[in-house]
Amino acid sequence: MDQIALTRIAEALERMSPAPLETPDFNAASAFVWHVGPERLEPVESVNRVDLELLVGINRSRDTLLENTRRFAQGFAANNALLWGARGMGKSSLVKAVHGALAADHPQLKLVELQREDLPSVARLLGHLRGSEHRFILFCDDLSFSHDDQHYKSLKAVLDGGIEGRPENVVFYATSNRRHLMPRDMIENERSSAINPSEAVEEKVSLSDRFGLWLGFHPCDQDEYLAMIEGYCAAYGVEVDAEELRAEAVEWQATRGARSGRVAWQFFTDLAGRHGVALR
Repeated sequence: MDQIALTRIAEALERMSPAPLETPDFNAASAFVWHVGPERLEPVESVNRVDLELLVGINRSRDTLLENTRRFAQGFAANNALLWGARGMGKSSLVKAVHGALAADHPQLKLVELQREDLPSVARLLGHLRGSEHRFILFCDDLSFSHDDQHYKSLKAVLDGGIEGRPENVVFYATSNRRHLMPRDMIENERSSAINPSEAVEEKVSLSDRFGLWLGFHPCDQDEYLAMIEGYCAAYGVEVDAEELRAEAVEWQATRGARSGRVAWQFFTDLAGRHGVALR
């Protein structure tokens, strides 16, 4: 093969290979989103979140995660956290709100969001974060796995860190509707059909055991649901007669067939719009 052909092959391979990720300017924003194809950390100018004080009915989880994150921001040891439980009860909102509450006093604390489908690239992401003077909350929302899903193996790079260990400046927070990150019926199916039932699912079920903190979120009662709405009204200056507010809020949740923080916010969004209040 002549030199010209070799040069053309080398140039073609260079075009196919993604350019190495440049070290991002972590001072450009307090939060980033990890993208693949091409791999990059994209700064987020304004994080979509609510104030920590507006999260009602999750006091114990709020205080635990806030203290864990504060220790981490101060450079001390902290645990990875799994926030699991009922839908719409503020799991992802809490992670973003805790970061927002601490970021002003700890500007070196950054939030990096990672999509579940991008877990296979997490080792490369950790390589970019390792050694930085900043401290990173690596956040994965709605994390779960099916019985034939191999992405959970990539997650071990975050939780255990392999031979290098997890970077000391990275902590991992994940939310999930499932305590064990996989459906119970799949756990039972694998147990019933396996030669050694206990070993069949141990690798996947034990994945959640690698989180130092398990924070449970449970459906709210009507008083908590109404307290959420009243808190939003006070924060955004929406004045409504108490009895009228209660009647409309109860009717709204009845039509939705559920009570949760998400339903409370959806009702308040409708209420604020009817009263000519913009939510910023």
